Amino acid sequence: MPVEKTIVRLPNYLCVQAERHIFEADRKSVILVNGALATSASFGQTIKYLGERYNVICFDLPYAGESRQHNRSEFLLTKDDEAEILLHLINHFEPSYLYSVSWGGLAALLALARRPASIEGAVIGSFSPFLNDAMIAYVSQARDMLEAGEHLQAAQLLNDTVGKHLPRILKLLNYRYLTGLPKEDQRRVSFHAEQILALKPESYLGKLAEIRCRLKFLNGELDEYTTAEDIRVLARYVMHAQFAAVPNTGHFLELEGRTQAAAIREEILGFFGVAQEFGRSRPEVPSSLSVAQTFATPGMNVDFGG
Repeated sequence: MPVEKTIVRLPNYLCVQAERHIFEADRKSVILVNGALATSASFGQTIKYLGERYNVICFDLPYAGESRQHNRSEFLLTKDDEAEILLHLINHFEPSYLYSVSWGGLAALLALARRPASIEGAVIGSFSPFLNDAMIAYVSQARDMLEAGEHLQAAQLLNDTVGKHLPRILKLLNYRYLTGLPKEDQRRVSFHAEQILALKPESYLGKLAEIRCRLKFLNGELDEYTTAEDIRVLARYVMHAQFAAVPNTGHFLELEGRTQAAAIREEILGFFGVAQEFGRSRPEVPSSLSVAQTFATPGMNVDFGG
C-alpha cells in the first residue's frame, strides 16, 4: 500500500503535512480529524479497517506531529482556525467521507456547515458541544496542574478520568508524554483549555442547520465527559443525523480494546456504506450494536479530551 506524503500550504502561510494511504486508486477516500493536540499516529488501527473499503487521508495540525517541522514561528490556533484548515484540506483532497474524534468534532461540524461539495457522510466520535460538570472539572484541573508544572499529577488525572478505560500500555504512554511536555506545548494546552471553558454552544449551534451531508454521532456508553445523552440534543439542529452509543466503551473508542475497535469498525463502515435519500429529514436511527483525540499512543499522540 503506497503512502503519499504531501505538504499543503495554507492561506495563512502555515503548512500541514498530510498522508494519503492508497489501498486502491479508484476508491473513495475518508479524511480523519484528530482531537485536540493529537497527531495522526493515533489512527493506526483506524486506517487499517477503513482500508478494507476506502483510501484514507490523515494530517497533523501545523503545531503537531509531522507538520511541526514545517512551521517555525510560535502561533496558536482557535477552533475557527482549525475549521478553516480542515475545509482547505477537504477542498484540496476531495474526500467523500470524514471521521473525527473528540474536539476534532467541533472543527469538523463547522467545516461541514460550509457544505464542502465532496463530502457525502461524516461520523463525529466522542464529541459533545455541552460542558457537563465532569468535563469542566477535568479540564480545569488539568490546566491548573500543567501551568503549575505538576506534570505527574496531570498525567495521573488524565488516566483516572477521560482515559480510565484505556489499556494499561496506553495509560503508560500518556504518562510518559505528559511528564515530558515542553513549555511550548504547555502554552497550547492552556490555550485549548481556556477555549473549552469559554465555549458557548449557542454561538455556533445555529450554523449546524446548514449541514446537508449525512451525519452519525458516535459516543461511548461509558463516557462521562462527552455523553451519548448530551449529543442527542443536536438532532434539533442537524438534518439526516443518526446516533449510536457503543456498549462498554469510554471516551477513546477504538483505542480501548479489540471488542471496542470491532464495534466502531462495524458502525463506521456500515454507515459510510449505506446510501440514503437526502430529500427530507430522517428520523433518529438507534445503534444496531449488540457487542460488548488517548492522549498518547505508540507513535506519540496527544488528545486533551472533549
